[in-house]
Amino acid sequence: MGSAVFTVICLLHAAVALTCGSLMMFYMKEVYAFGHGIEAATKLLGSTPHDQLLIRTADSFSGLLLFAIGFLLLMVAFVRDAEWQGFFAKGCILLHASMAVWRFYFERRLEDLAWDWLRQTLGDALLALSWVFFLLYTWKDKYD
Repeated sequence: MGSAVFTVICLLHAAVALTCGSLMMFYMKEVYAFGHGIEAATKLLGSTPHDQLLIRTADSFSGLLLFAIGFLLLMVAFVRDAEWQGFFAKGCILLHASMAVWRFYFERRLEDLAWDWLRQTLGDALLALSWVFFLLYTWKDKYD
């Protein structure tokens, strides 16, 4: 039963990563405006053409990386080795916790992103919590 839960969690995380990665690659201006407001989006997109090109390029590569992570999660979703699933879940918890710490210590200090860090940190915590629940569920099956 643990592998079915693992598959569902991986597929949900993959859907989030694929969607966000695609939006970052092709609709970054709209995503910035939706997430941060029009004024902050204008600041985040750069003031000179050179800055704008660098920021769009970086956002496109970041979106491509997130899309690749989503595709990797799609492939990983169907691994049936329980020991490997636990290892993978622990790595995902570490990754999401690291992102939450990054947002807490660094992003909240950025003037244009300061009001948004709490929502994103809570999102990272919820994503990590889904993997914690998976580990608790598999440990319950293992020791019952």
